[in-house]
Amino acid sequence: MADVQVTCINKLPRNDTHEGITHLGNSTGKWTRQSVIDWIETGAHTFFTFVGGKRADVGVVDGPNGKYVRTYADGYYNDNLLALPECP
Repeated sequence: MADVQVTCINKLPRNDTHEGITHLGNSTGKWTRQSVIDWIETGAHTFFTFVGGKRADVGVVDGPNGKYVRTYADGYYNDNLLALPECP
């Protein structure tokens, strides 16, 4: 199992909420939202962001339009993923 730091995202449209995230990535590559959800749910990999000196784990949320990813730290969901730059 790898513990993977996410440093960028792709969204469509860019100003959409967490449900608009299509890909997550870092300097070694990027993955579809569905792949990341599958890896988290099966325990194959964990994902996190490191923003403002704090780690926030990426978790799966079951929303009204299906599953999506969101960061979780200190007992609360937050917007760390949305603060990341666009992946190339």
